[in-house]
Amino acid sequence: MNVAQAVGETLVRCGVGTVVGVVGSGNFHATNAMVAAGARYVAARHEGGAATIADAYARMSGTVAALSLHQGCGLTNALTGITEAAKSRTPLVVVTAEATSPRSNFAVDQTALAEAVGAVPMRVTAARDAVAVATRAFTTARDDRRVVVLNLPLDVQAEEAPAGPGTAPEVTAVPAPAPADVAALAEALGRARRPVFVAGRGARGYRAELAELAGRCGALLATSAVARGLFRGDPWDLDVSGGFATPLAAELVAGADLVVGWGCALNMWTTRHGRLIADGAVVAQVDLEAGALGAQRPVDLGVVGDVGAVARAVGAAIAGGGVGRGVGGGTGGGAGYRTDDVRRTLAARRRWRDEPYDDAGGDGLVDPRTFTAALDDLLPAERVVAVDSGNFMGYPSMFLDVPDESGFCFTQAFQSVGLGLATAIGAALARPDRLPVAALGDGGALMGASELETVARLGLPMVVVVYDDAGYGAEVHHFGPDGHPLDTVRFPETDFAAIARGHGFTAVTVRDPGDLARVGEWLAGPRDTPLLVDAKVTRDRPSWWLEEAFRGH
Repeated sequence: MNVAQAVGETLVRCGVGTVVGVVGSGNFHATNAMVAAGARYVAARHEGGAATIADAYARMSGTVAALSLHQGCGLTNALTGITEAAKSRTPLVVVTAEATSPRSNFAVDQTALAEAVGAVPMRVTAARDAVAVATRAFTTARDDRRVVVLNLPLDVQAEEAPAGPGTAPEVTAVPAPAPADVAALAEALGRARRPVFVAGRGARGYRAELAELAGRCGALLATSAVARGLFRGDPWDLDVSGGFATPLAAELVAGADLVVGWGCALNMWTTRHGRLIADGAVVAQVDLEAGALGAQRPVDLGVVGDVGAVARAVGAAIAGGGVGRGVGGGTGGGAGYRTDDVRRTLAARRRWRDEPYDDAGGDGLVDPRTFTAALDDLLPAERVVAVDSGNFMGYPSMFLDVPDESGFCFTQAFQSVGLGLATAIGAALARPDRLPVAALGDGGALMGASELETVARLGLPMVVVVYDDAGYGAEVHHFGPDGHPLDTVRFPETDFAAIARGHGFTAVTVRDPGDLARVGEWLAGPRDTPLLVDAKVTRDRPSWWLEEAFRGH
């Protein structure tokens, strides 16, 4: 067994079940070794798409995924997706060949590239260390939630490796939170009259613990965008905090006297550049890593620990009595922020579609709010929604409901346009039980169009929605009001339906809500081809979330 084979087999033995990539000469043997060891291989059409497919798959499956790349240009093609994954702390092992001769056309400092985008570089430098290094790469990705770039030099790959690939050690137990920190948070909750919990990615999987604690102290529940859906169905759910927040949610978060971020960075997007949190409010943050506490904004109280463990410990402290005002009781009116008036208002105005607006559609263009609300009514509830970046993104993010936190995949830590379609592919592979929905702008759809073939080839029953405003909407609306020329960011309409049909899709062009009837026909049928919905949307004003973002520039 050579080094390439040993590394591939070791990663699968450690727990990698899915590898995504574009195969070239340098990663051919390692990729085949992973397949031979039992991993599923997913071929993408571009390394950038492959990186994001692997990222989204790891996020939605809760497992470590692998990304397989050719040396040099294979890695550089994937860097945007790798950067997004690294910023999002996705557990991912990037298996990349590495040129060993400085005269090679593929020669590039791959260690420096990995470090520059926030990934952890590793290298197999000798055959005797191949299994150990591959095992360390996997455990670092899994336990530290990091992207590891595992370099396999071409000259080392062919060497004979010692027999017997190993398996990864057990996950290291997370230390219990400090009792003094638990007591301090319990005291803060006891004193609060209008507490709000904001749950982030680190809170996924801990709905029950947070909902129970919130019930004890009368807290309202919100999430960051990446954790959207975590509290779906709870009568005290505000949905997303930040730029996507409904007017009611923003009002209630701004009225809080205590805001607790649970596994949430409380960054500028979640707090609307800090303006969403009242000046006198106490801010607390719970995170696995001490370095994350206060990294995005100052906090009054930080607790290091697992979200579930901290929530249980704080709940026990409150239940034990003698803490603050001794709050306790359930979901009835009058406890903390959970008044009858707030309950009634939330029931009436919980969603963006509950807010009145003047429909701006006409002349062959559809209002994106009306379009997305109608699409939401058509699509089955069991769905997983992936959203690209751009002016349009607030509409699918907030007008398309999701069943839970596993129904929304949001690769926006690097804020790159063009990742949405690949994100949806990765989410679809991780959740085959749900209808995958990709929401793209026209710019992002064209950037990632190579993966339309991947959707069709894999037979994914995906709905791809393109919000076509014939331009880079964010730039149009940012610079247009000041009178700047916009020729560089405006384009003719693109016939996305024709492009999709060429890739084997069924396609529908929507210029009026009535055109969505054909979407209903596809949903009622066998869904044996993917569907692309080419929505020609209004383009005369920015979305509400973009107007909010501009205020932070």
